[in-house]
Parts: sequence; C-alpha cells; structure tokens
Amino acid sequence: MPDPRLEPLVLSEDERRILENWVKRRSTAQGLALRARVVLACAQGGSNVAVAARLGVDRKTVTRWRARFLRERLDGLHDEPRPGVPRTITDAQVEEVIVRTLEEVPAGATHWSKRELARRVGISPTSVHRIWRSFGLQPHCTEDFKISPDPLLLDKIRDVVGLYLAPPANAAVFAVDEKPQIQALQRTAPVLPMIPGVPERRSRDYVRHGTIDLFAALNTATGKVIGKLSAQHRAVDFRDFLDDIDRQVTPGLDIHVICDNLSAHKAPVVQKWLLTHPRVQLHFTPTYSSWISQVERWFAELQRRCLDRGVFCSLDELTAALEEWIELWNATARPFKWTKTADQIIDRICRYCTRVSGPGH
Repeated sequence: MPDPRLEPLVLSEDERRILENWVKRRSTAQGLALRARVVLACAQGGSNVAVAARLGVDRKTVTRWRARFLRERLDGLHDEPRPGVPRTITDAQVEEVIVRTLEEVPAGATHWSKRELARRVGISPTSVHRIWRSFGLQPHCTEDFKISPDPLLLDKIRDVVGLYLAPPANAAVFAVDEKPQIQALQRTAPVLPMIPGVPERRSRDYVRHGTIDLFAALNTATGKVIGKLSAQHRAVDFRDFLDDIDRQVTPGLDIHVICDNLSAHKAPVVQKWLLTHPRVQLHFTPTYSSWISQVERWFAELQRRCLDRGVFCSLDELTAALEEWIELWNATARPFKWTKTADQIIDRICRYCTRVSGPGH
C-alpha cells in the first residue's frame, strides 16, 4: 500500500467547492471546517510537515485527515459513529409517550407530569422530558384566547389596521385608552438593592396610599404620548382628554382616535363634543380585542419599567413618577411598527375558529 504521506492529493471541482463552502459557512462544525482546510492545503502541495506549519496544527492531524480523505474522499472527513450504551427506549415507547400526552390525562388531574407518565410507560422521567422537548410538547404550559363576538369584527379590524399601515394624508392618528386604578404602593420594608449573585429583593406586603387613573394617547406616527392624570375616568373626563388632544394637534390636521368600546367613550356628552369638533373622528376596536390598540403596548412598557418595581410613599410621588416617565419617553420616542395586515389577522382568527369548532369541542 503506498504511503499516504507521499501520494499526491488531487481534488475534483465539486470536492473543492464543497470543501470551500465548509470553510466559509459559520454553521459548519469547527472540527469539520478544520479538516476541510487541511485537505485544501494538502491539495496545494507540500509535505505533511509543511502543511502543518502553514496551518499551525500538529503534523499528526495533517497525516490523519490526508489519509482519511485519500481513502474515503469527503465521507472520510465526517465523524465516525461513536461507541456507547445501546438504545433502551423503543419506537413504540416514544409513540406511547406522545399519544398519551396528546390524547389522555391521568386520573384526577388535568395534565401529565413527567414522573406520572414515566411510571405509566415504564421509562425514566428524564427520558419523558427528552421526548417532550424533541417534539415540542409542553403539558405544563397553557395560553388563553378569546374570540371576539363583535358582529362588526372584520370591518373594525380592517379600519384600525388600515389606520396603522396606511394612515390618511394630513391627519394624526392616536391610539387612546385609560389605565385605571394605578396604585401608589409603598413596601413595608426597605428594598434591598441588587448585589453580585443576588437580585433586588422586596417585601411581599405593602401599604397603599391611593390610586390614580391615566389617560394616554399614543401618536402612531411619532410614538409620542399625550398623557393626563385624573382621579376618575368618567365620560366627562374622556371628553376633557379629547379637548387636550385637540389643542395639542396642529390646526388643519384631521384627528383619528382609536379607542375601545367602554361606555364612557360613547356617552352622549362625548357625542355632543364630537359634533362641535368635526375634525376628530373616533374608531372603535372590536370587543375583547385590546391587543389591536398600540397604546396597550406602551402601557406594558410603563408597567414594566416604572410601576412594577416602583415604591411610592404618596399619591404625589406616583403622579410625579408618571409625569416624568411620559416626559422621558417623549424625549426619545419612536413609533411601534405594525407589521400584520388585516387579512393576515383575519386568517389567523379563522384558523382558531376552525380548531375550536371541530370534533371534540
């Protein structure tokens, strides 16, 4: 048998292209990329010692992969099957785990735990967990959904999404809502600050110093927010907030206000105000569809960044914190980007309806 150290290494065009792709692609395993570089360097000529010096690897590495390539070509560069413990879980057991998870529940419970299912199938809890993870099954997780019964659901979705994706010319579009009963909470013990290895800690109990309501109007084009704090959120308070929006919007622009179906938004006092302010037009979201209002996304940021971990010893402190948050937000405001079209949203609702109205429901 000829010495592989002396045998010339010649690549075909296809082999060279494949090896170069292995070297370039980031997804290629590090070991496979190194072997491809070794073979390409050997094809350029030179002894194993010279190739090892050029690549900065051990001479034995070059010798091994040159020989493997000459003997098996590209297949020789892949890892060989490694020895290990023989497989103990059969395909039938894997199928049983999946079928029981999807189609059955244990007696007296609403879903399987990995230990309960392991006892039933006769394998270890770790094996059940691996099977669940491989097939994307999460029996412990649940999600809520609500299909809107609004008879004008499709028309309202098209109306609101149309304002997001193709707003009218010479008009300002606002997503408006209230965040009621914001609590001024003071922890009964001082907050312990974060230190390396230990997160910030707060006491569970608290003292409440009152509540306040926040009206917010998010300009969907700029991301800026018009806010107003109020002790209540009655129809007259909503009307007064519409007055604030009207005063702050440039004269000559139409105003489109997206709001939910709260009775205060449709009260006679609001209707009378709209008659005297013809440039303002209300657009209503479908019932049970607060997710379609962009101001809810802003409320989520407010809750996460300002309120969840805030400590407020008085209602005045809470008021000052909310006003400061709105001011800082507006200083660097950026709009939320709406990407779903009305047809995409309606198609997804139809898929939900098909699933919940099928057999077994």
